[in-house]
Amino acid sequence: MDQHSEQTESRRSFLKTTTAAVAGSFFAPAILGAEDKAGAKNPVLGEGAFQYEAIHDWGEVPKHIQWGETHGVCVDAEGLIYVKHRSHTKTPMDAIVVFSPEGKFVRSFGKEYHGGGHGIDVRKEGSEEFLYLSDTKHGIVAKTNLKGDVVWKMGRPTTPVHYKNTKHRYSPTNIAFAPDGGFYVGDGYGSHFIHKYTKDGKFEFSWGGTGTEPGKMKTPHGMWLDTRGEGEPKIAVCDRANNRLQYFTLDGKHTGFVNTVSFPADIDILGDIMVVSDLHARVTLYDKNNEVITHLGYDPDWTKKVLDGFKVRKQPESWEAGRFIHPHDACFDGEGNLFVTEWVPVGRVSKLKKLS
Repeated sequence: MDQHSEQTESRRSFLKTTTAAVAGSFFAPAILGAEDKAGAKNPVLGEGAFQYEAIHDWGEVPKHIQWGETHGVCVDAEGLIYVKHRSHTKTPMDAIVVFSPEGKFVRSFGKEYHGGGHGIDVRKEGSEEFLYLSDTKHGIVAKTNLKGDVVWKMGRPTTPVHYKNTKHRYSPTNIAFAPDGGFYVGDGYGSHFIHKYTKDGKFEFSWGGTGTEPGKMKTPHGMWLDTRGEGEPKIAVCDRANNRLQYFTLDGKHTGFVNTVSFPADIDILGDIMVVSDLHARVTLYDKNNEVITHLGYDPDWTKKVLDGFKVRKQPESWEAGRFIHPHDACFDGEGNLFVTEWVPVGRVSKLKKLS
């Protein structure tokens, strides 16, 4: 992630969003005393049918990996967890680390994405699954198999008028999948446009650009195909620096907003439940009508502390169990557990084990 972009956007939006976040609907984590493997008690977050044991610093990270900011996470059909991070080491390091459902190291790959690790998602195509990767440093998106073998890589589109000037930055943050087999690329740190491609990687059209009016965006950071509810599927976009989710038809026409977010980073959906990782120290669950179920790990005083000069992200000794610092991505596995990755220099992966 572009650290300067993160801090600039957050400072600009902090005053107007913190008050709204405090006033909004939320549940403080219920500390119910679950036991981890070592006998220590882990906090339990959530309410009612949505309670999770929070297991921080999850996964046995191998010696050859030094976590950088843990930006993206996805889970394949076998239940393997893929974490994409951005390391700041001088020597290139594998940007993608794979774990078993139990947290054991399986493999790592992707030195070519060193320093640019960002979005990662998985899709089954026929009988095989593929990873779709976004690299903000090198300005590329890539499709690979589950072991990192490259199917294709592509840079910025040459067709759209907003890239005619070769100095215009292209820095893709995340990808969403289309029902027709194609995909959408969000140029979150560049033009603030979203680009649609066919399943063969041919450019089709774009929409968006910088602004606050409907259809315009400031950092379209994460996206997801939302097939819940009635009507046609839509694209949900984390319009992050505008502090909202924005919905579009599959051809890019604006349909509405969700304003109960603070600084949304990415989206995942399982059944009728949508999870939004919010960079302002919380993870939010929504029902199929986009009503808030709960803000996991949320406490307004903790959020103020985290956003006060962004010092906490560099102070692991001050992190509190059951609280988040800067959730950058979150995804479900097939059993309804959640994996949360955070934008902190030493990396942090948390497993939220579904209890109810």
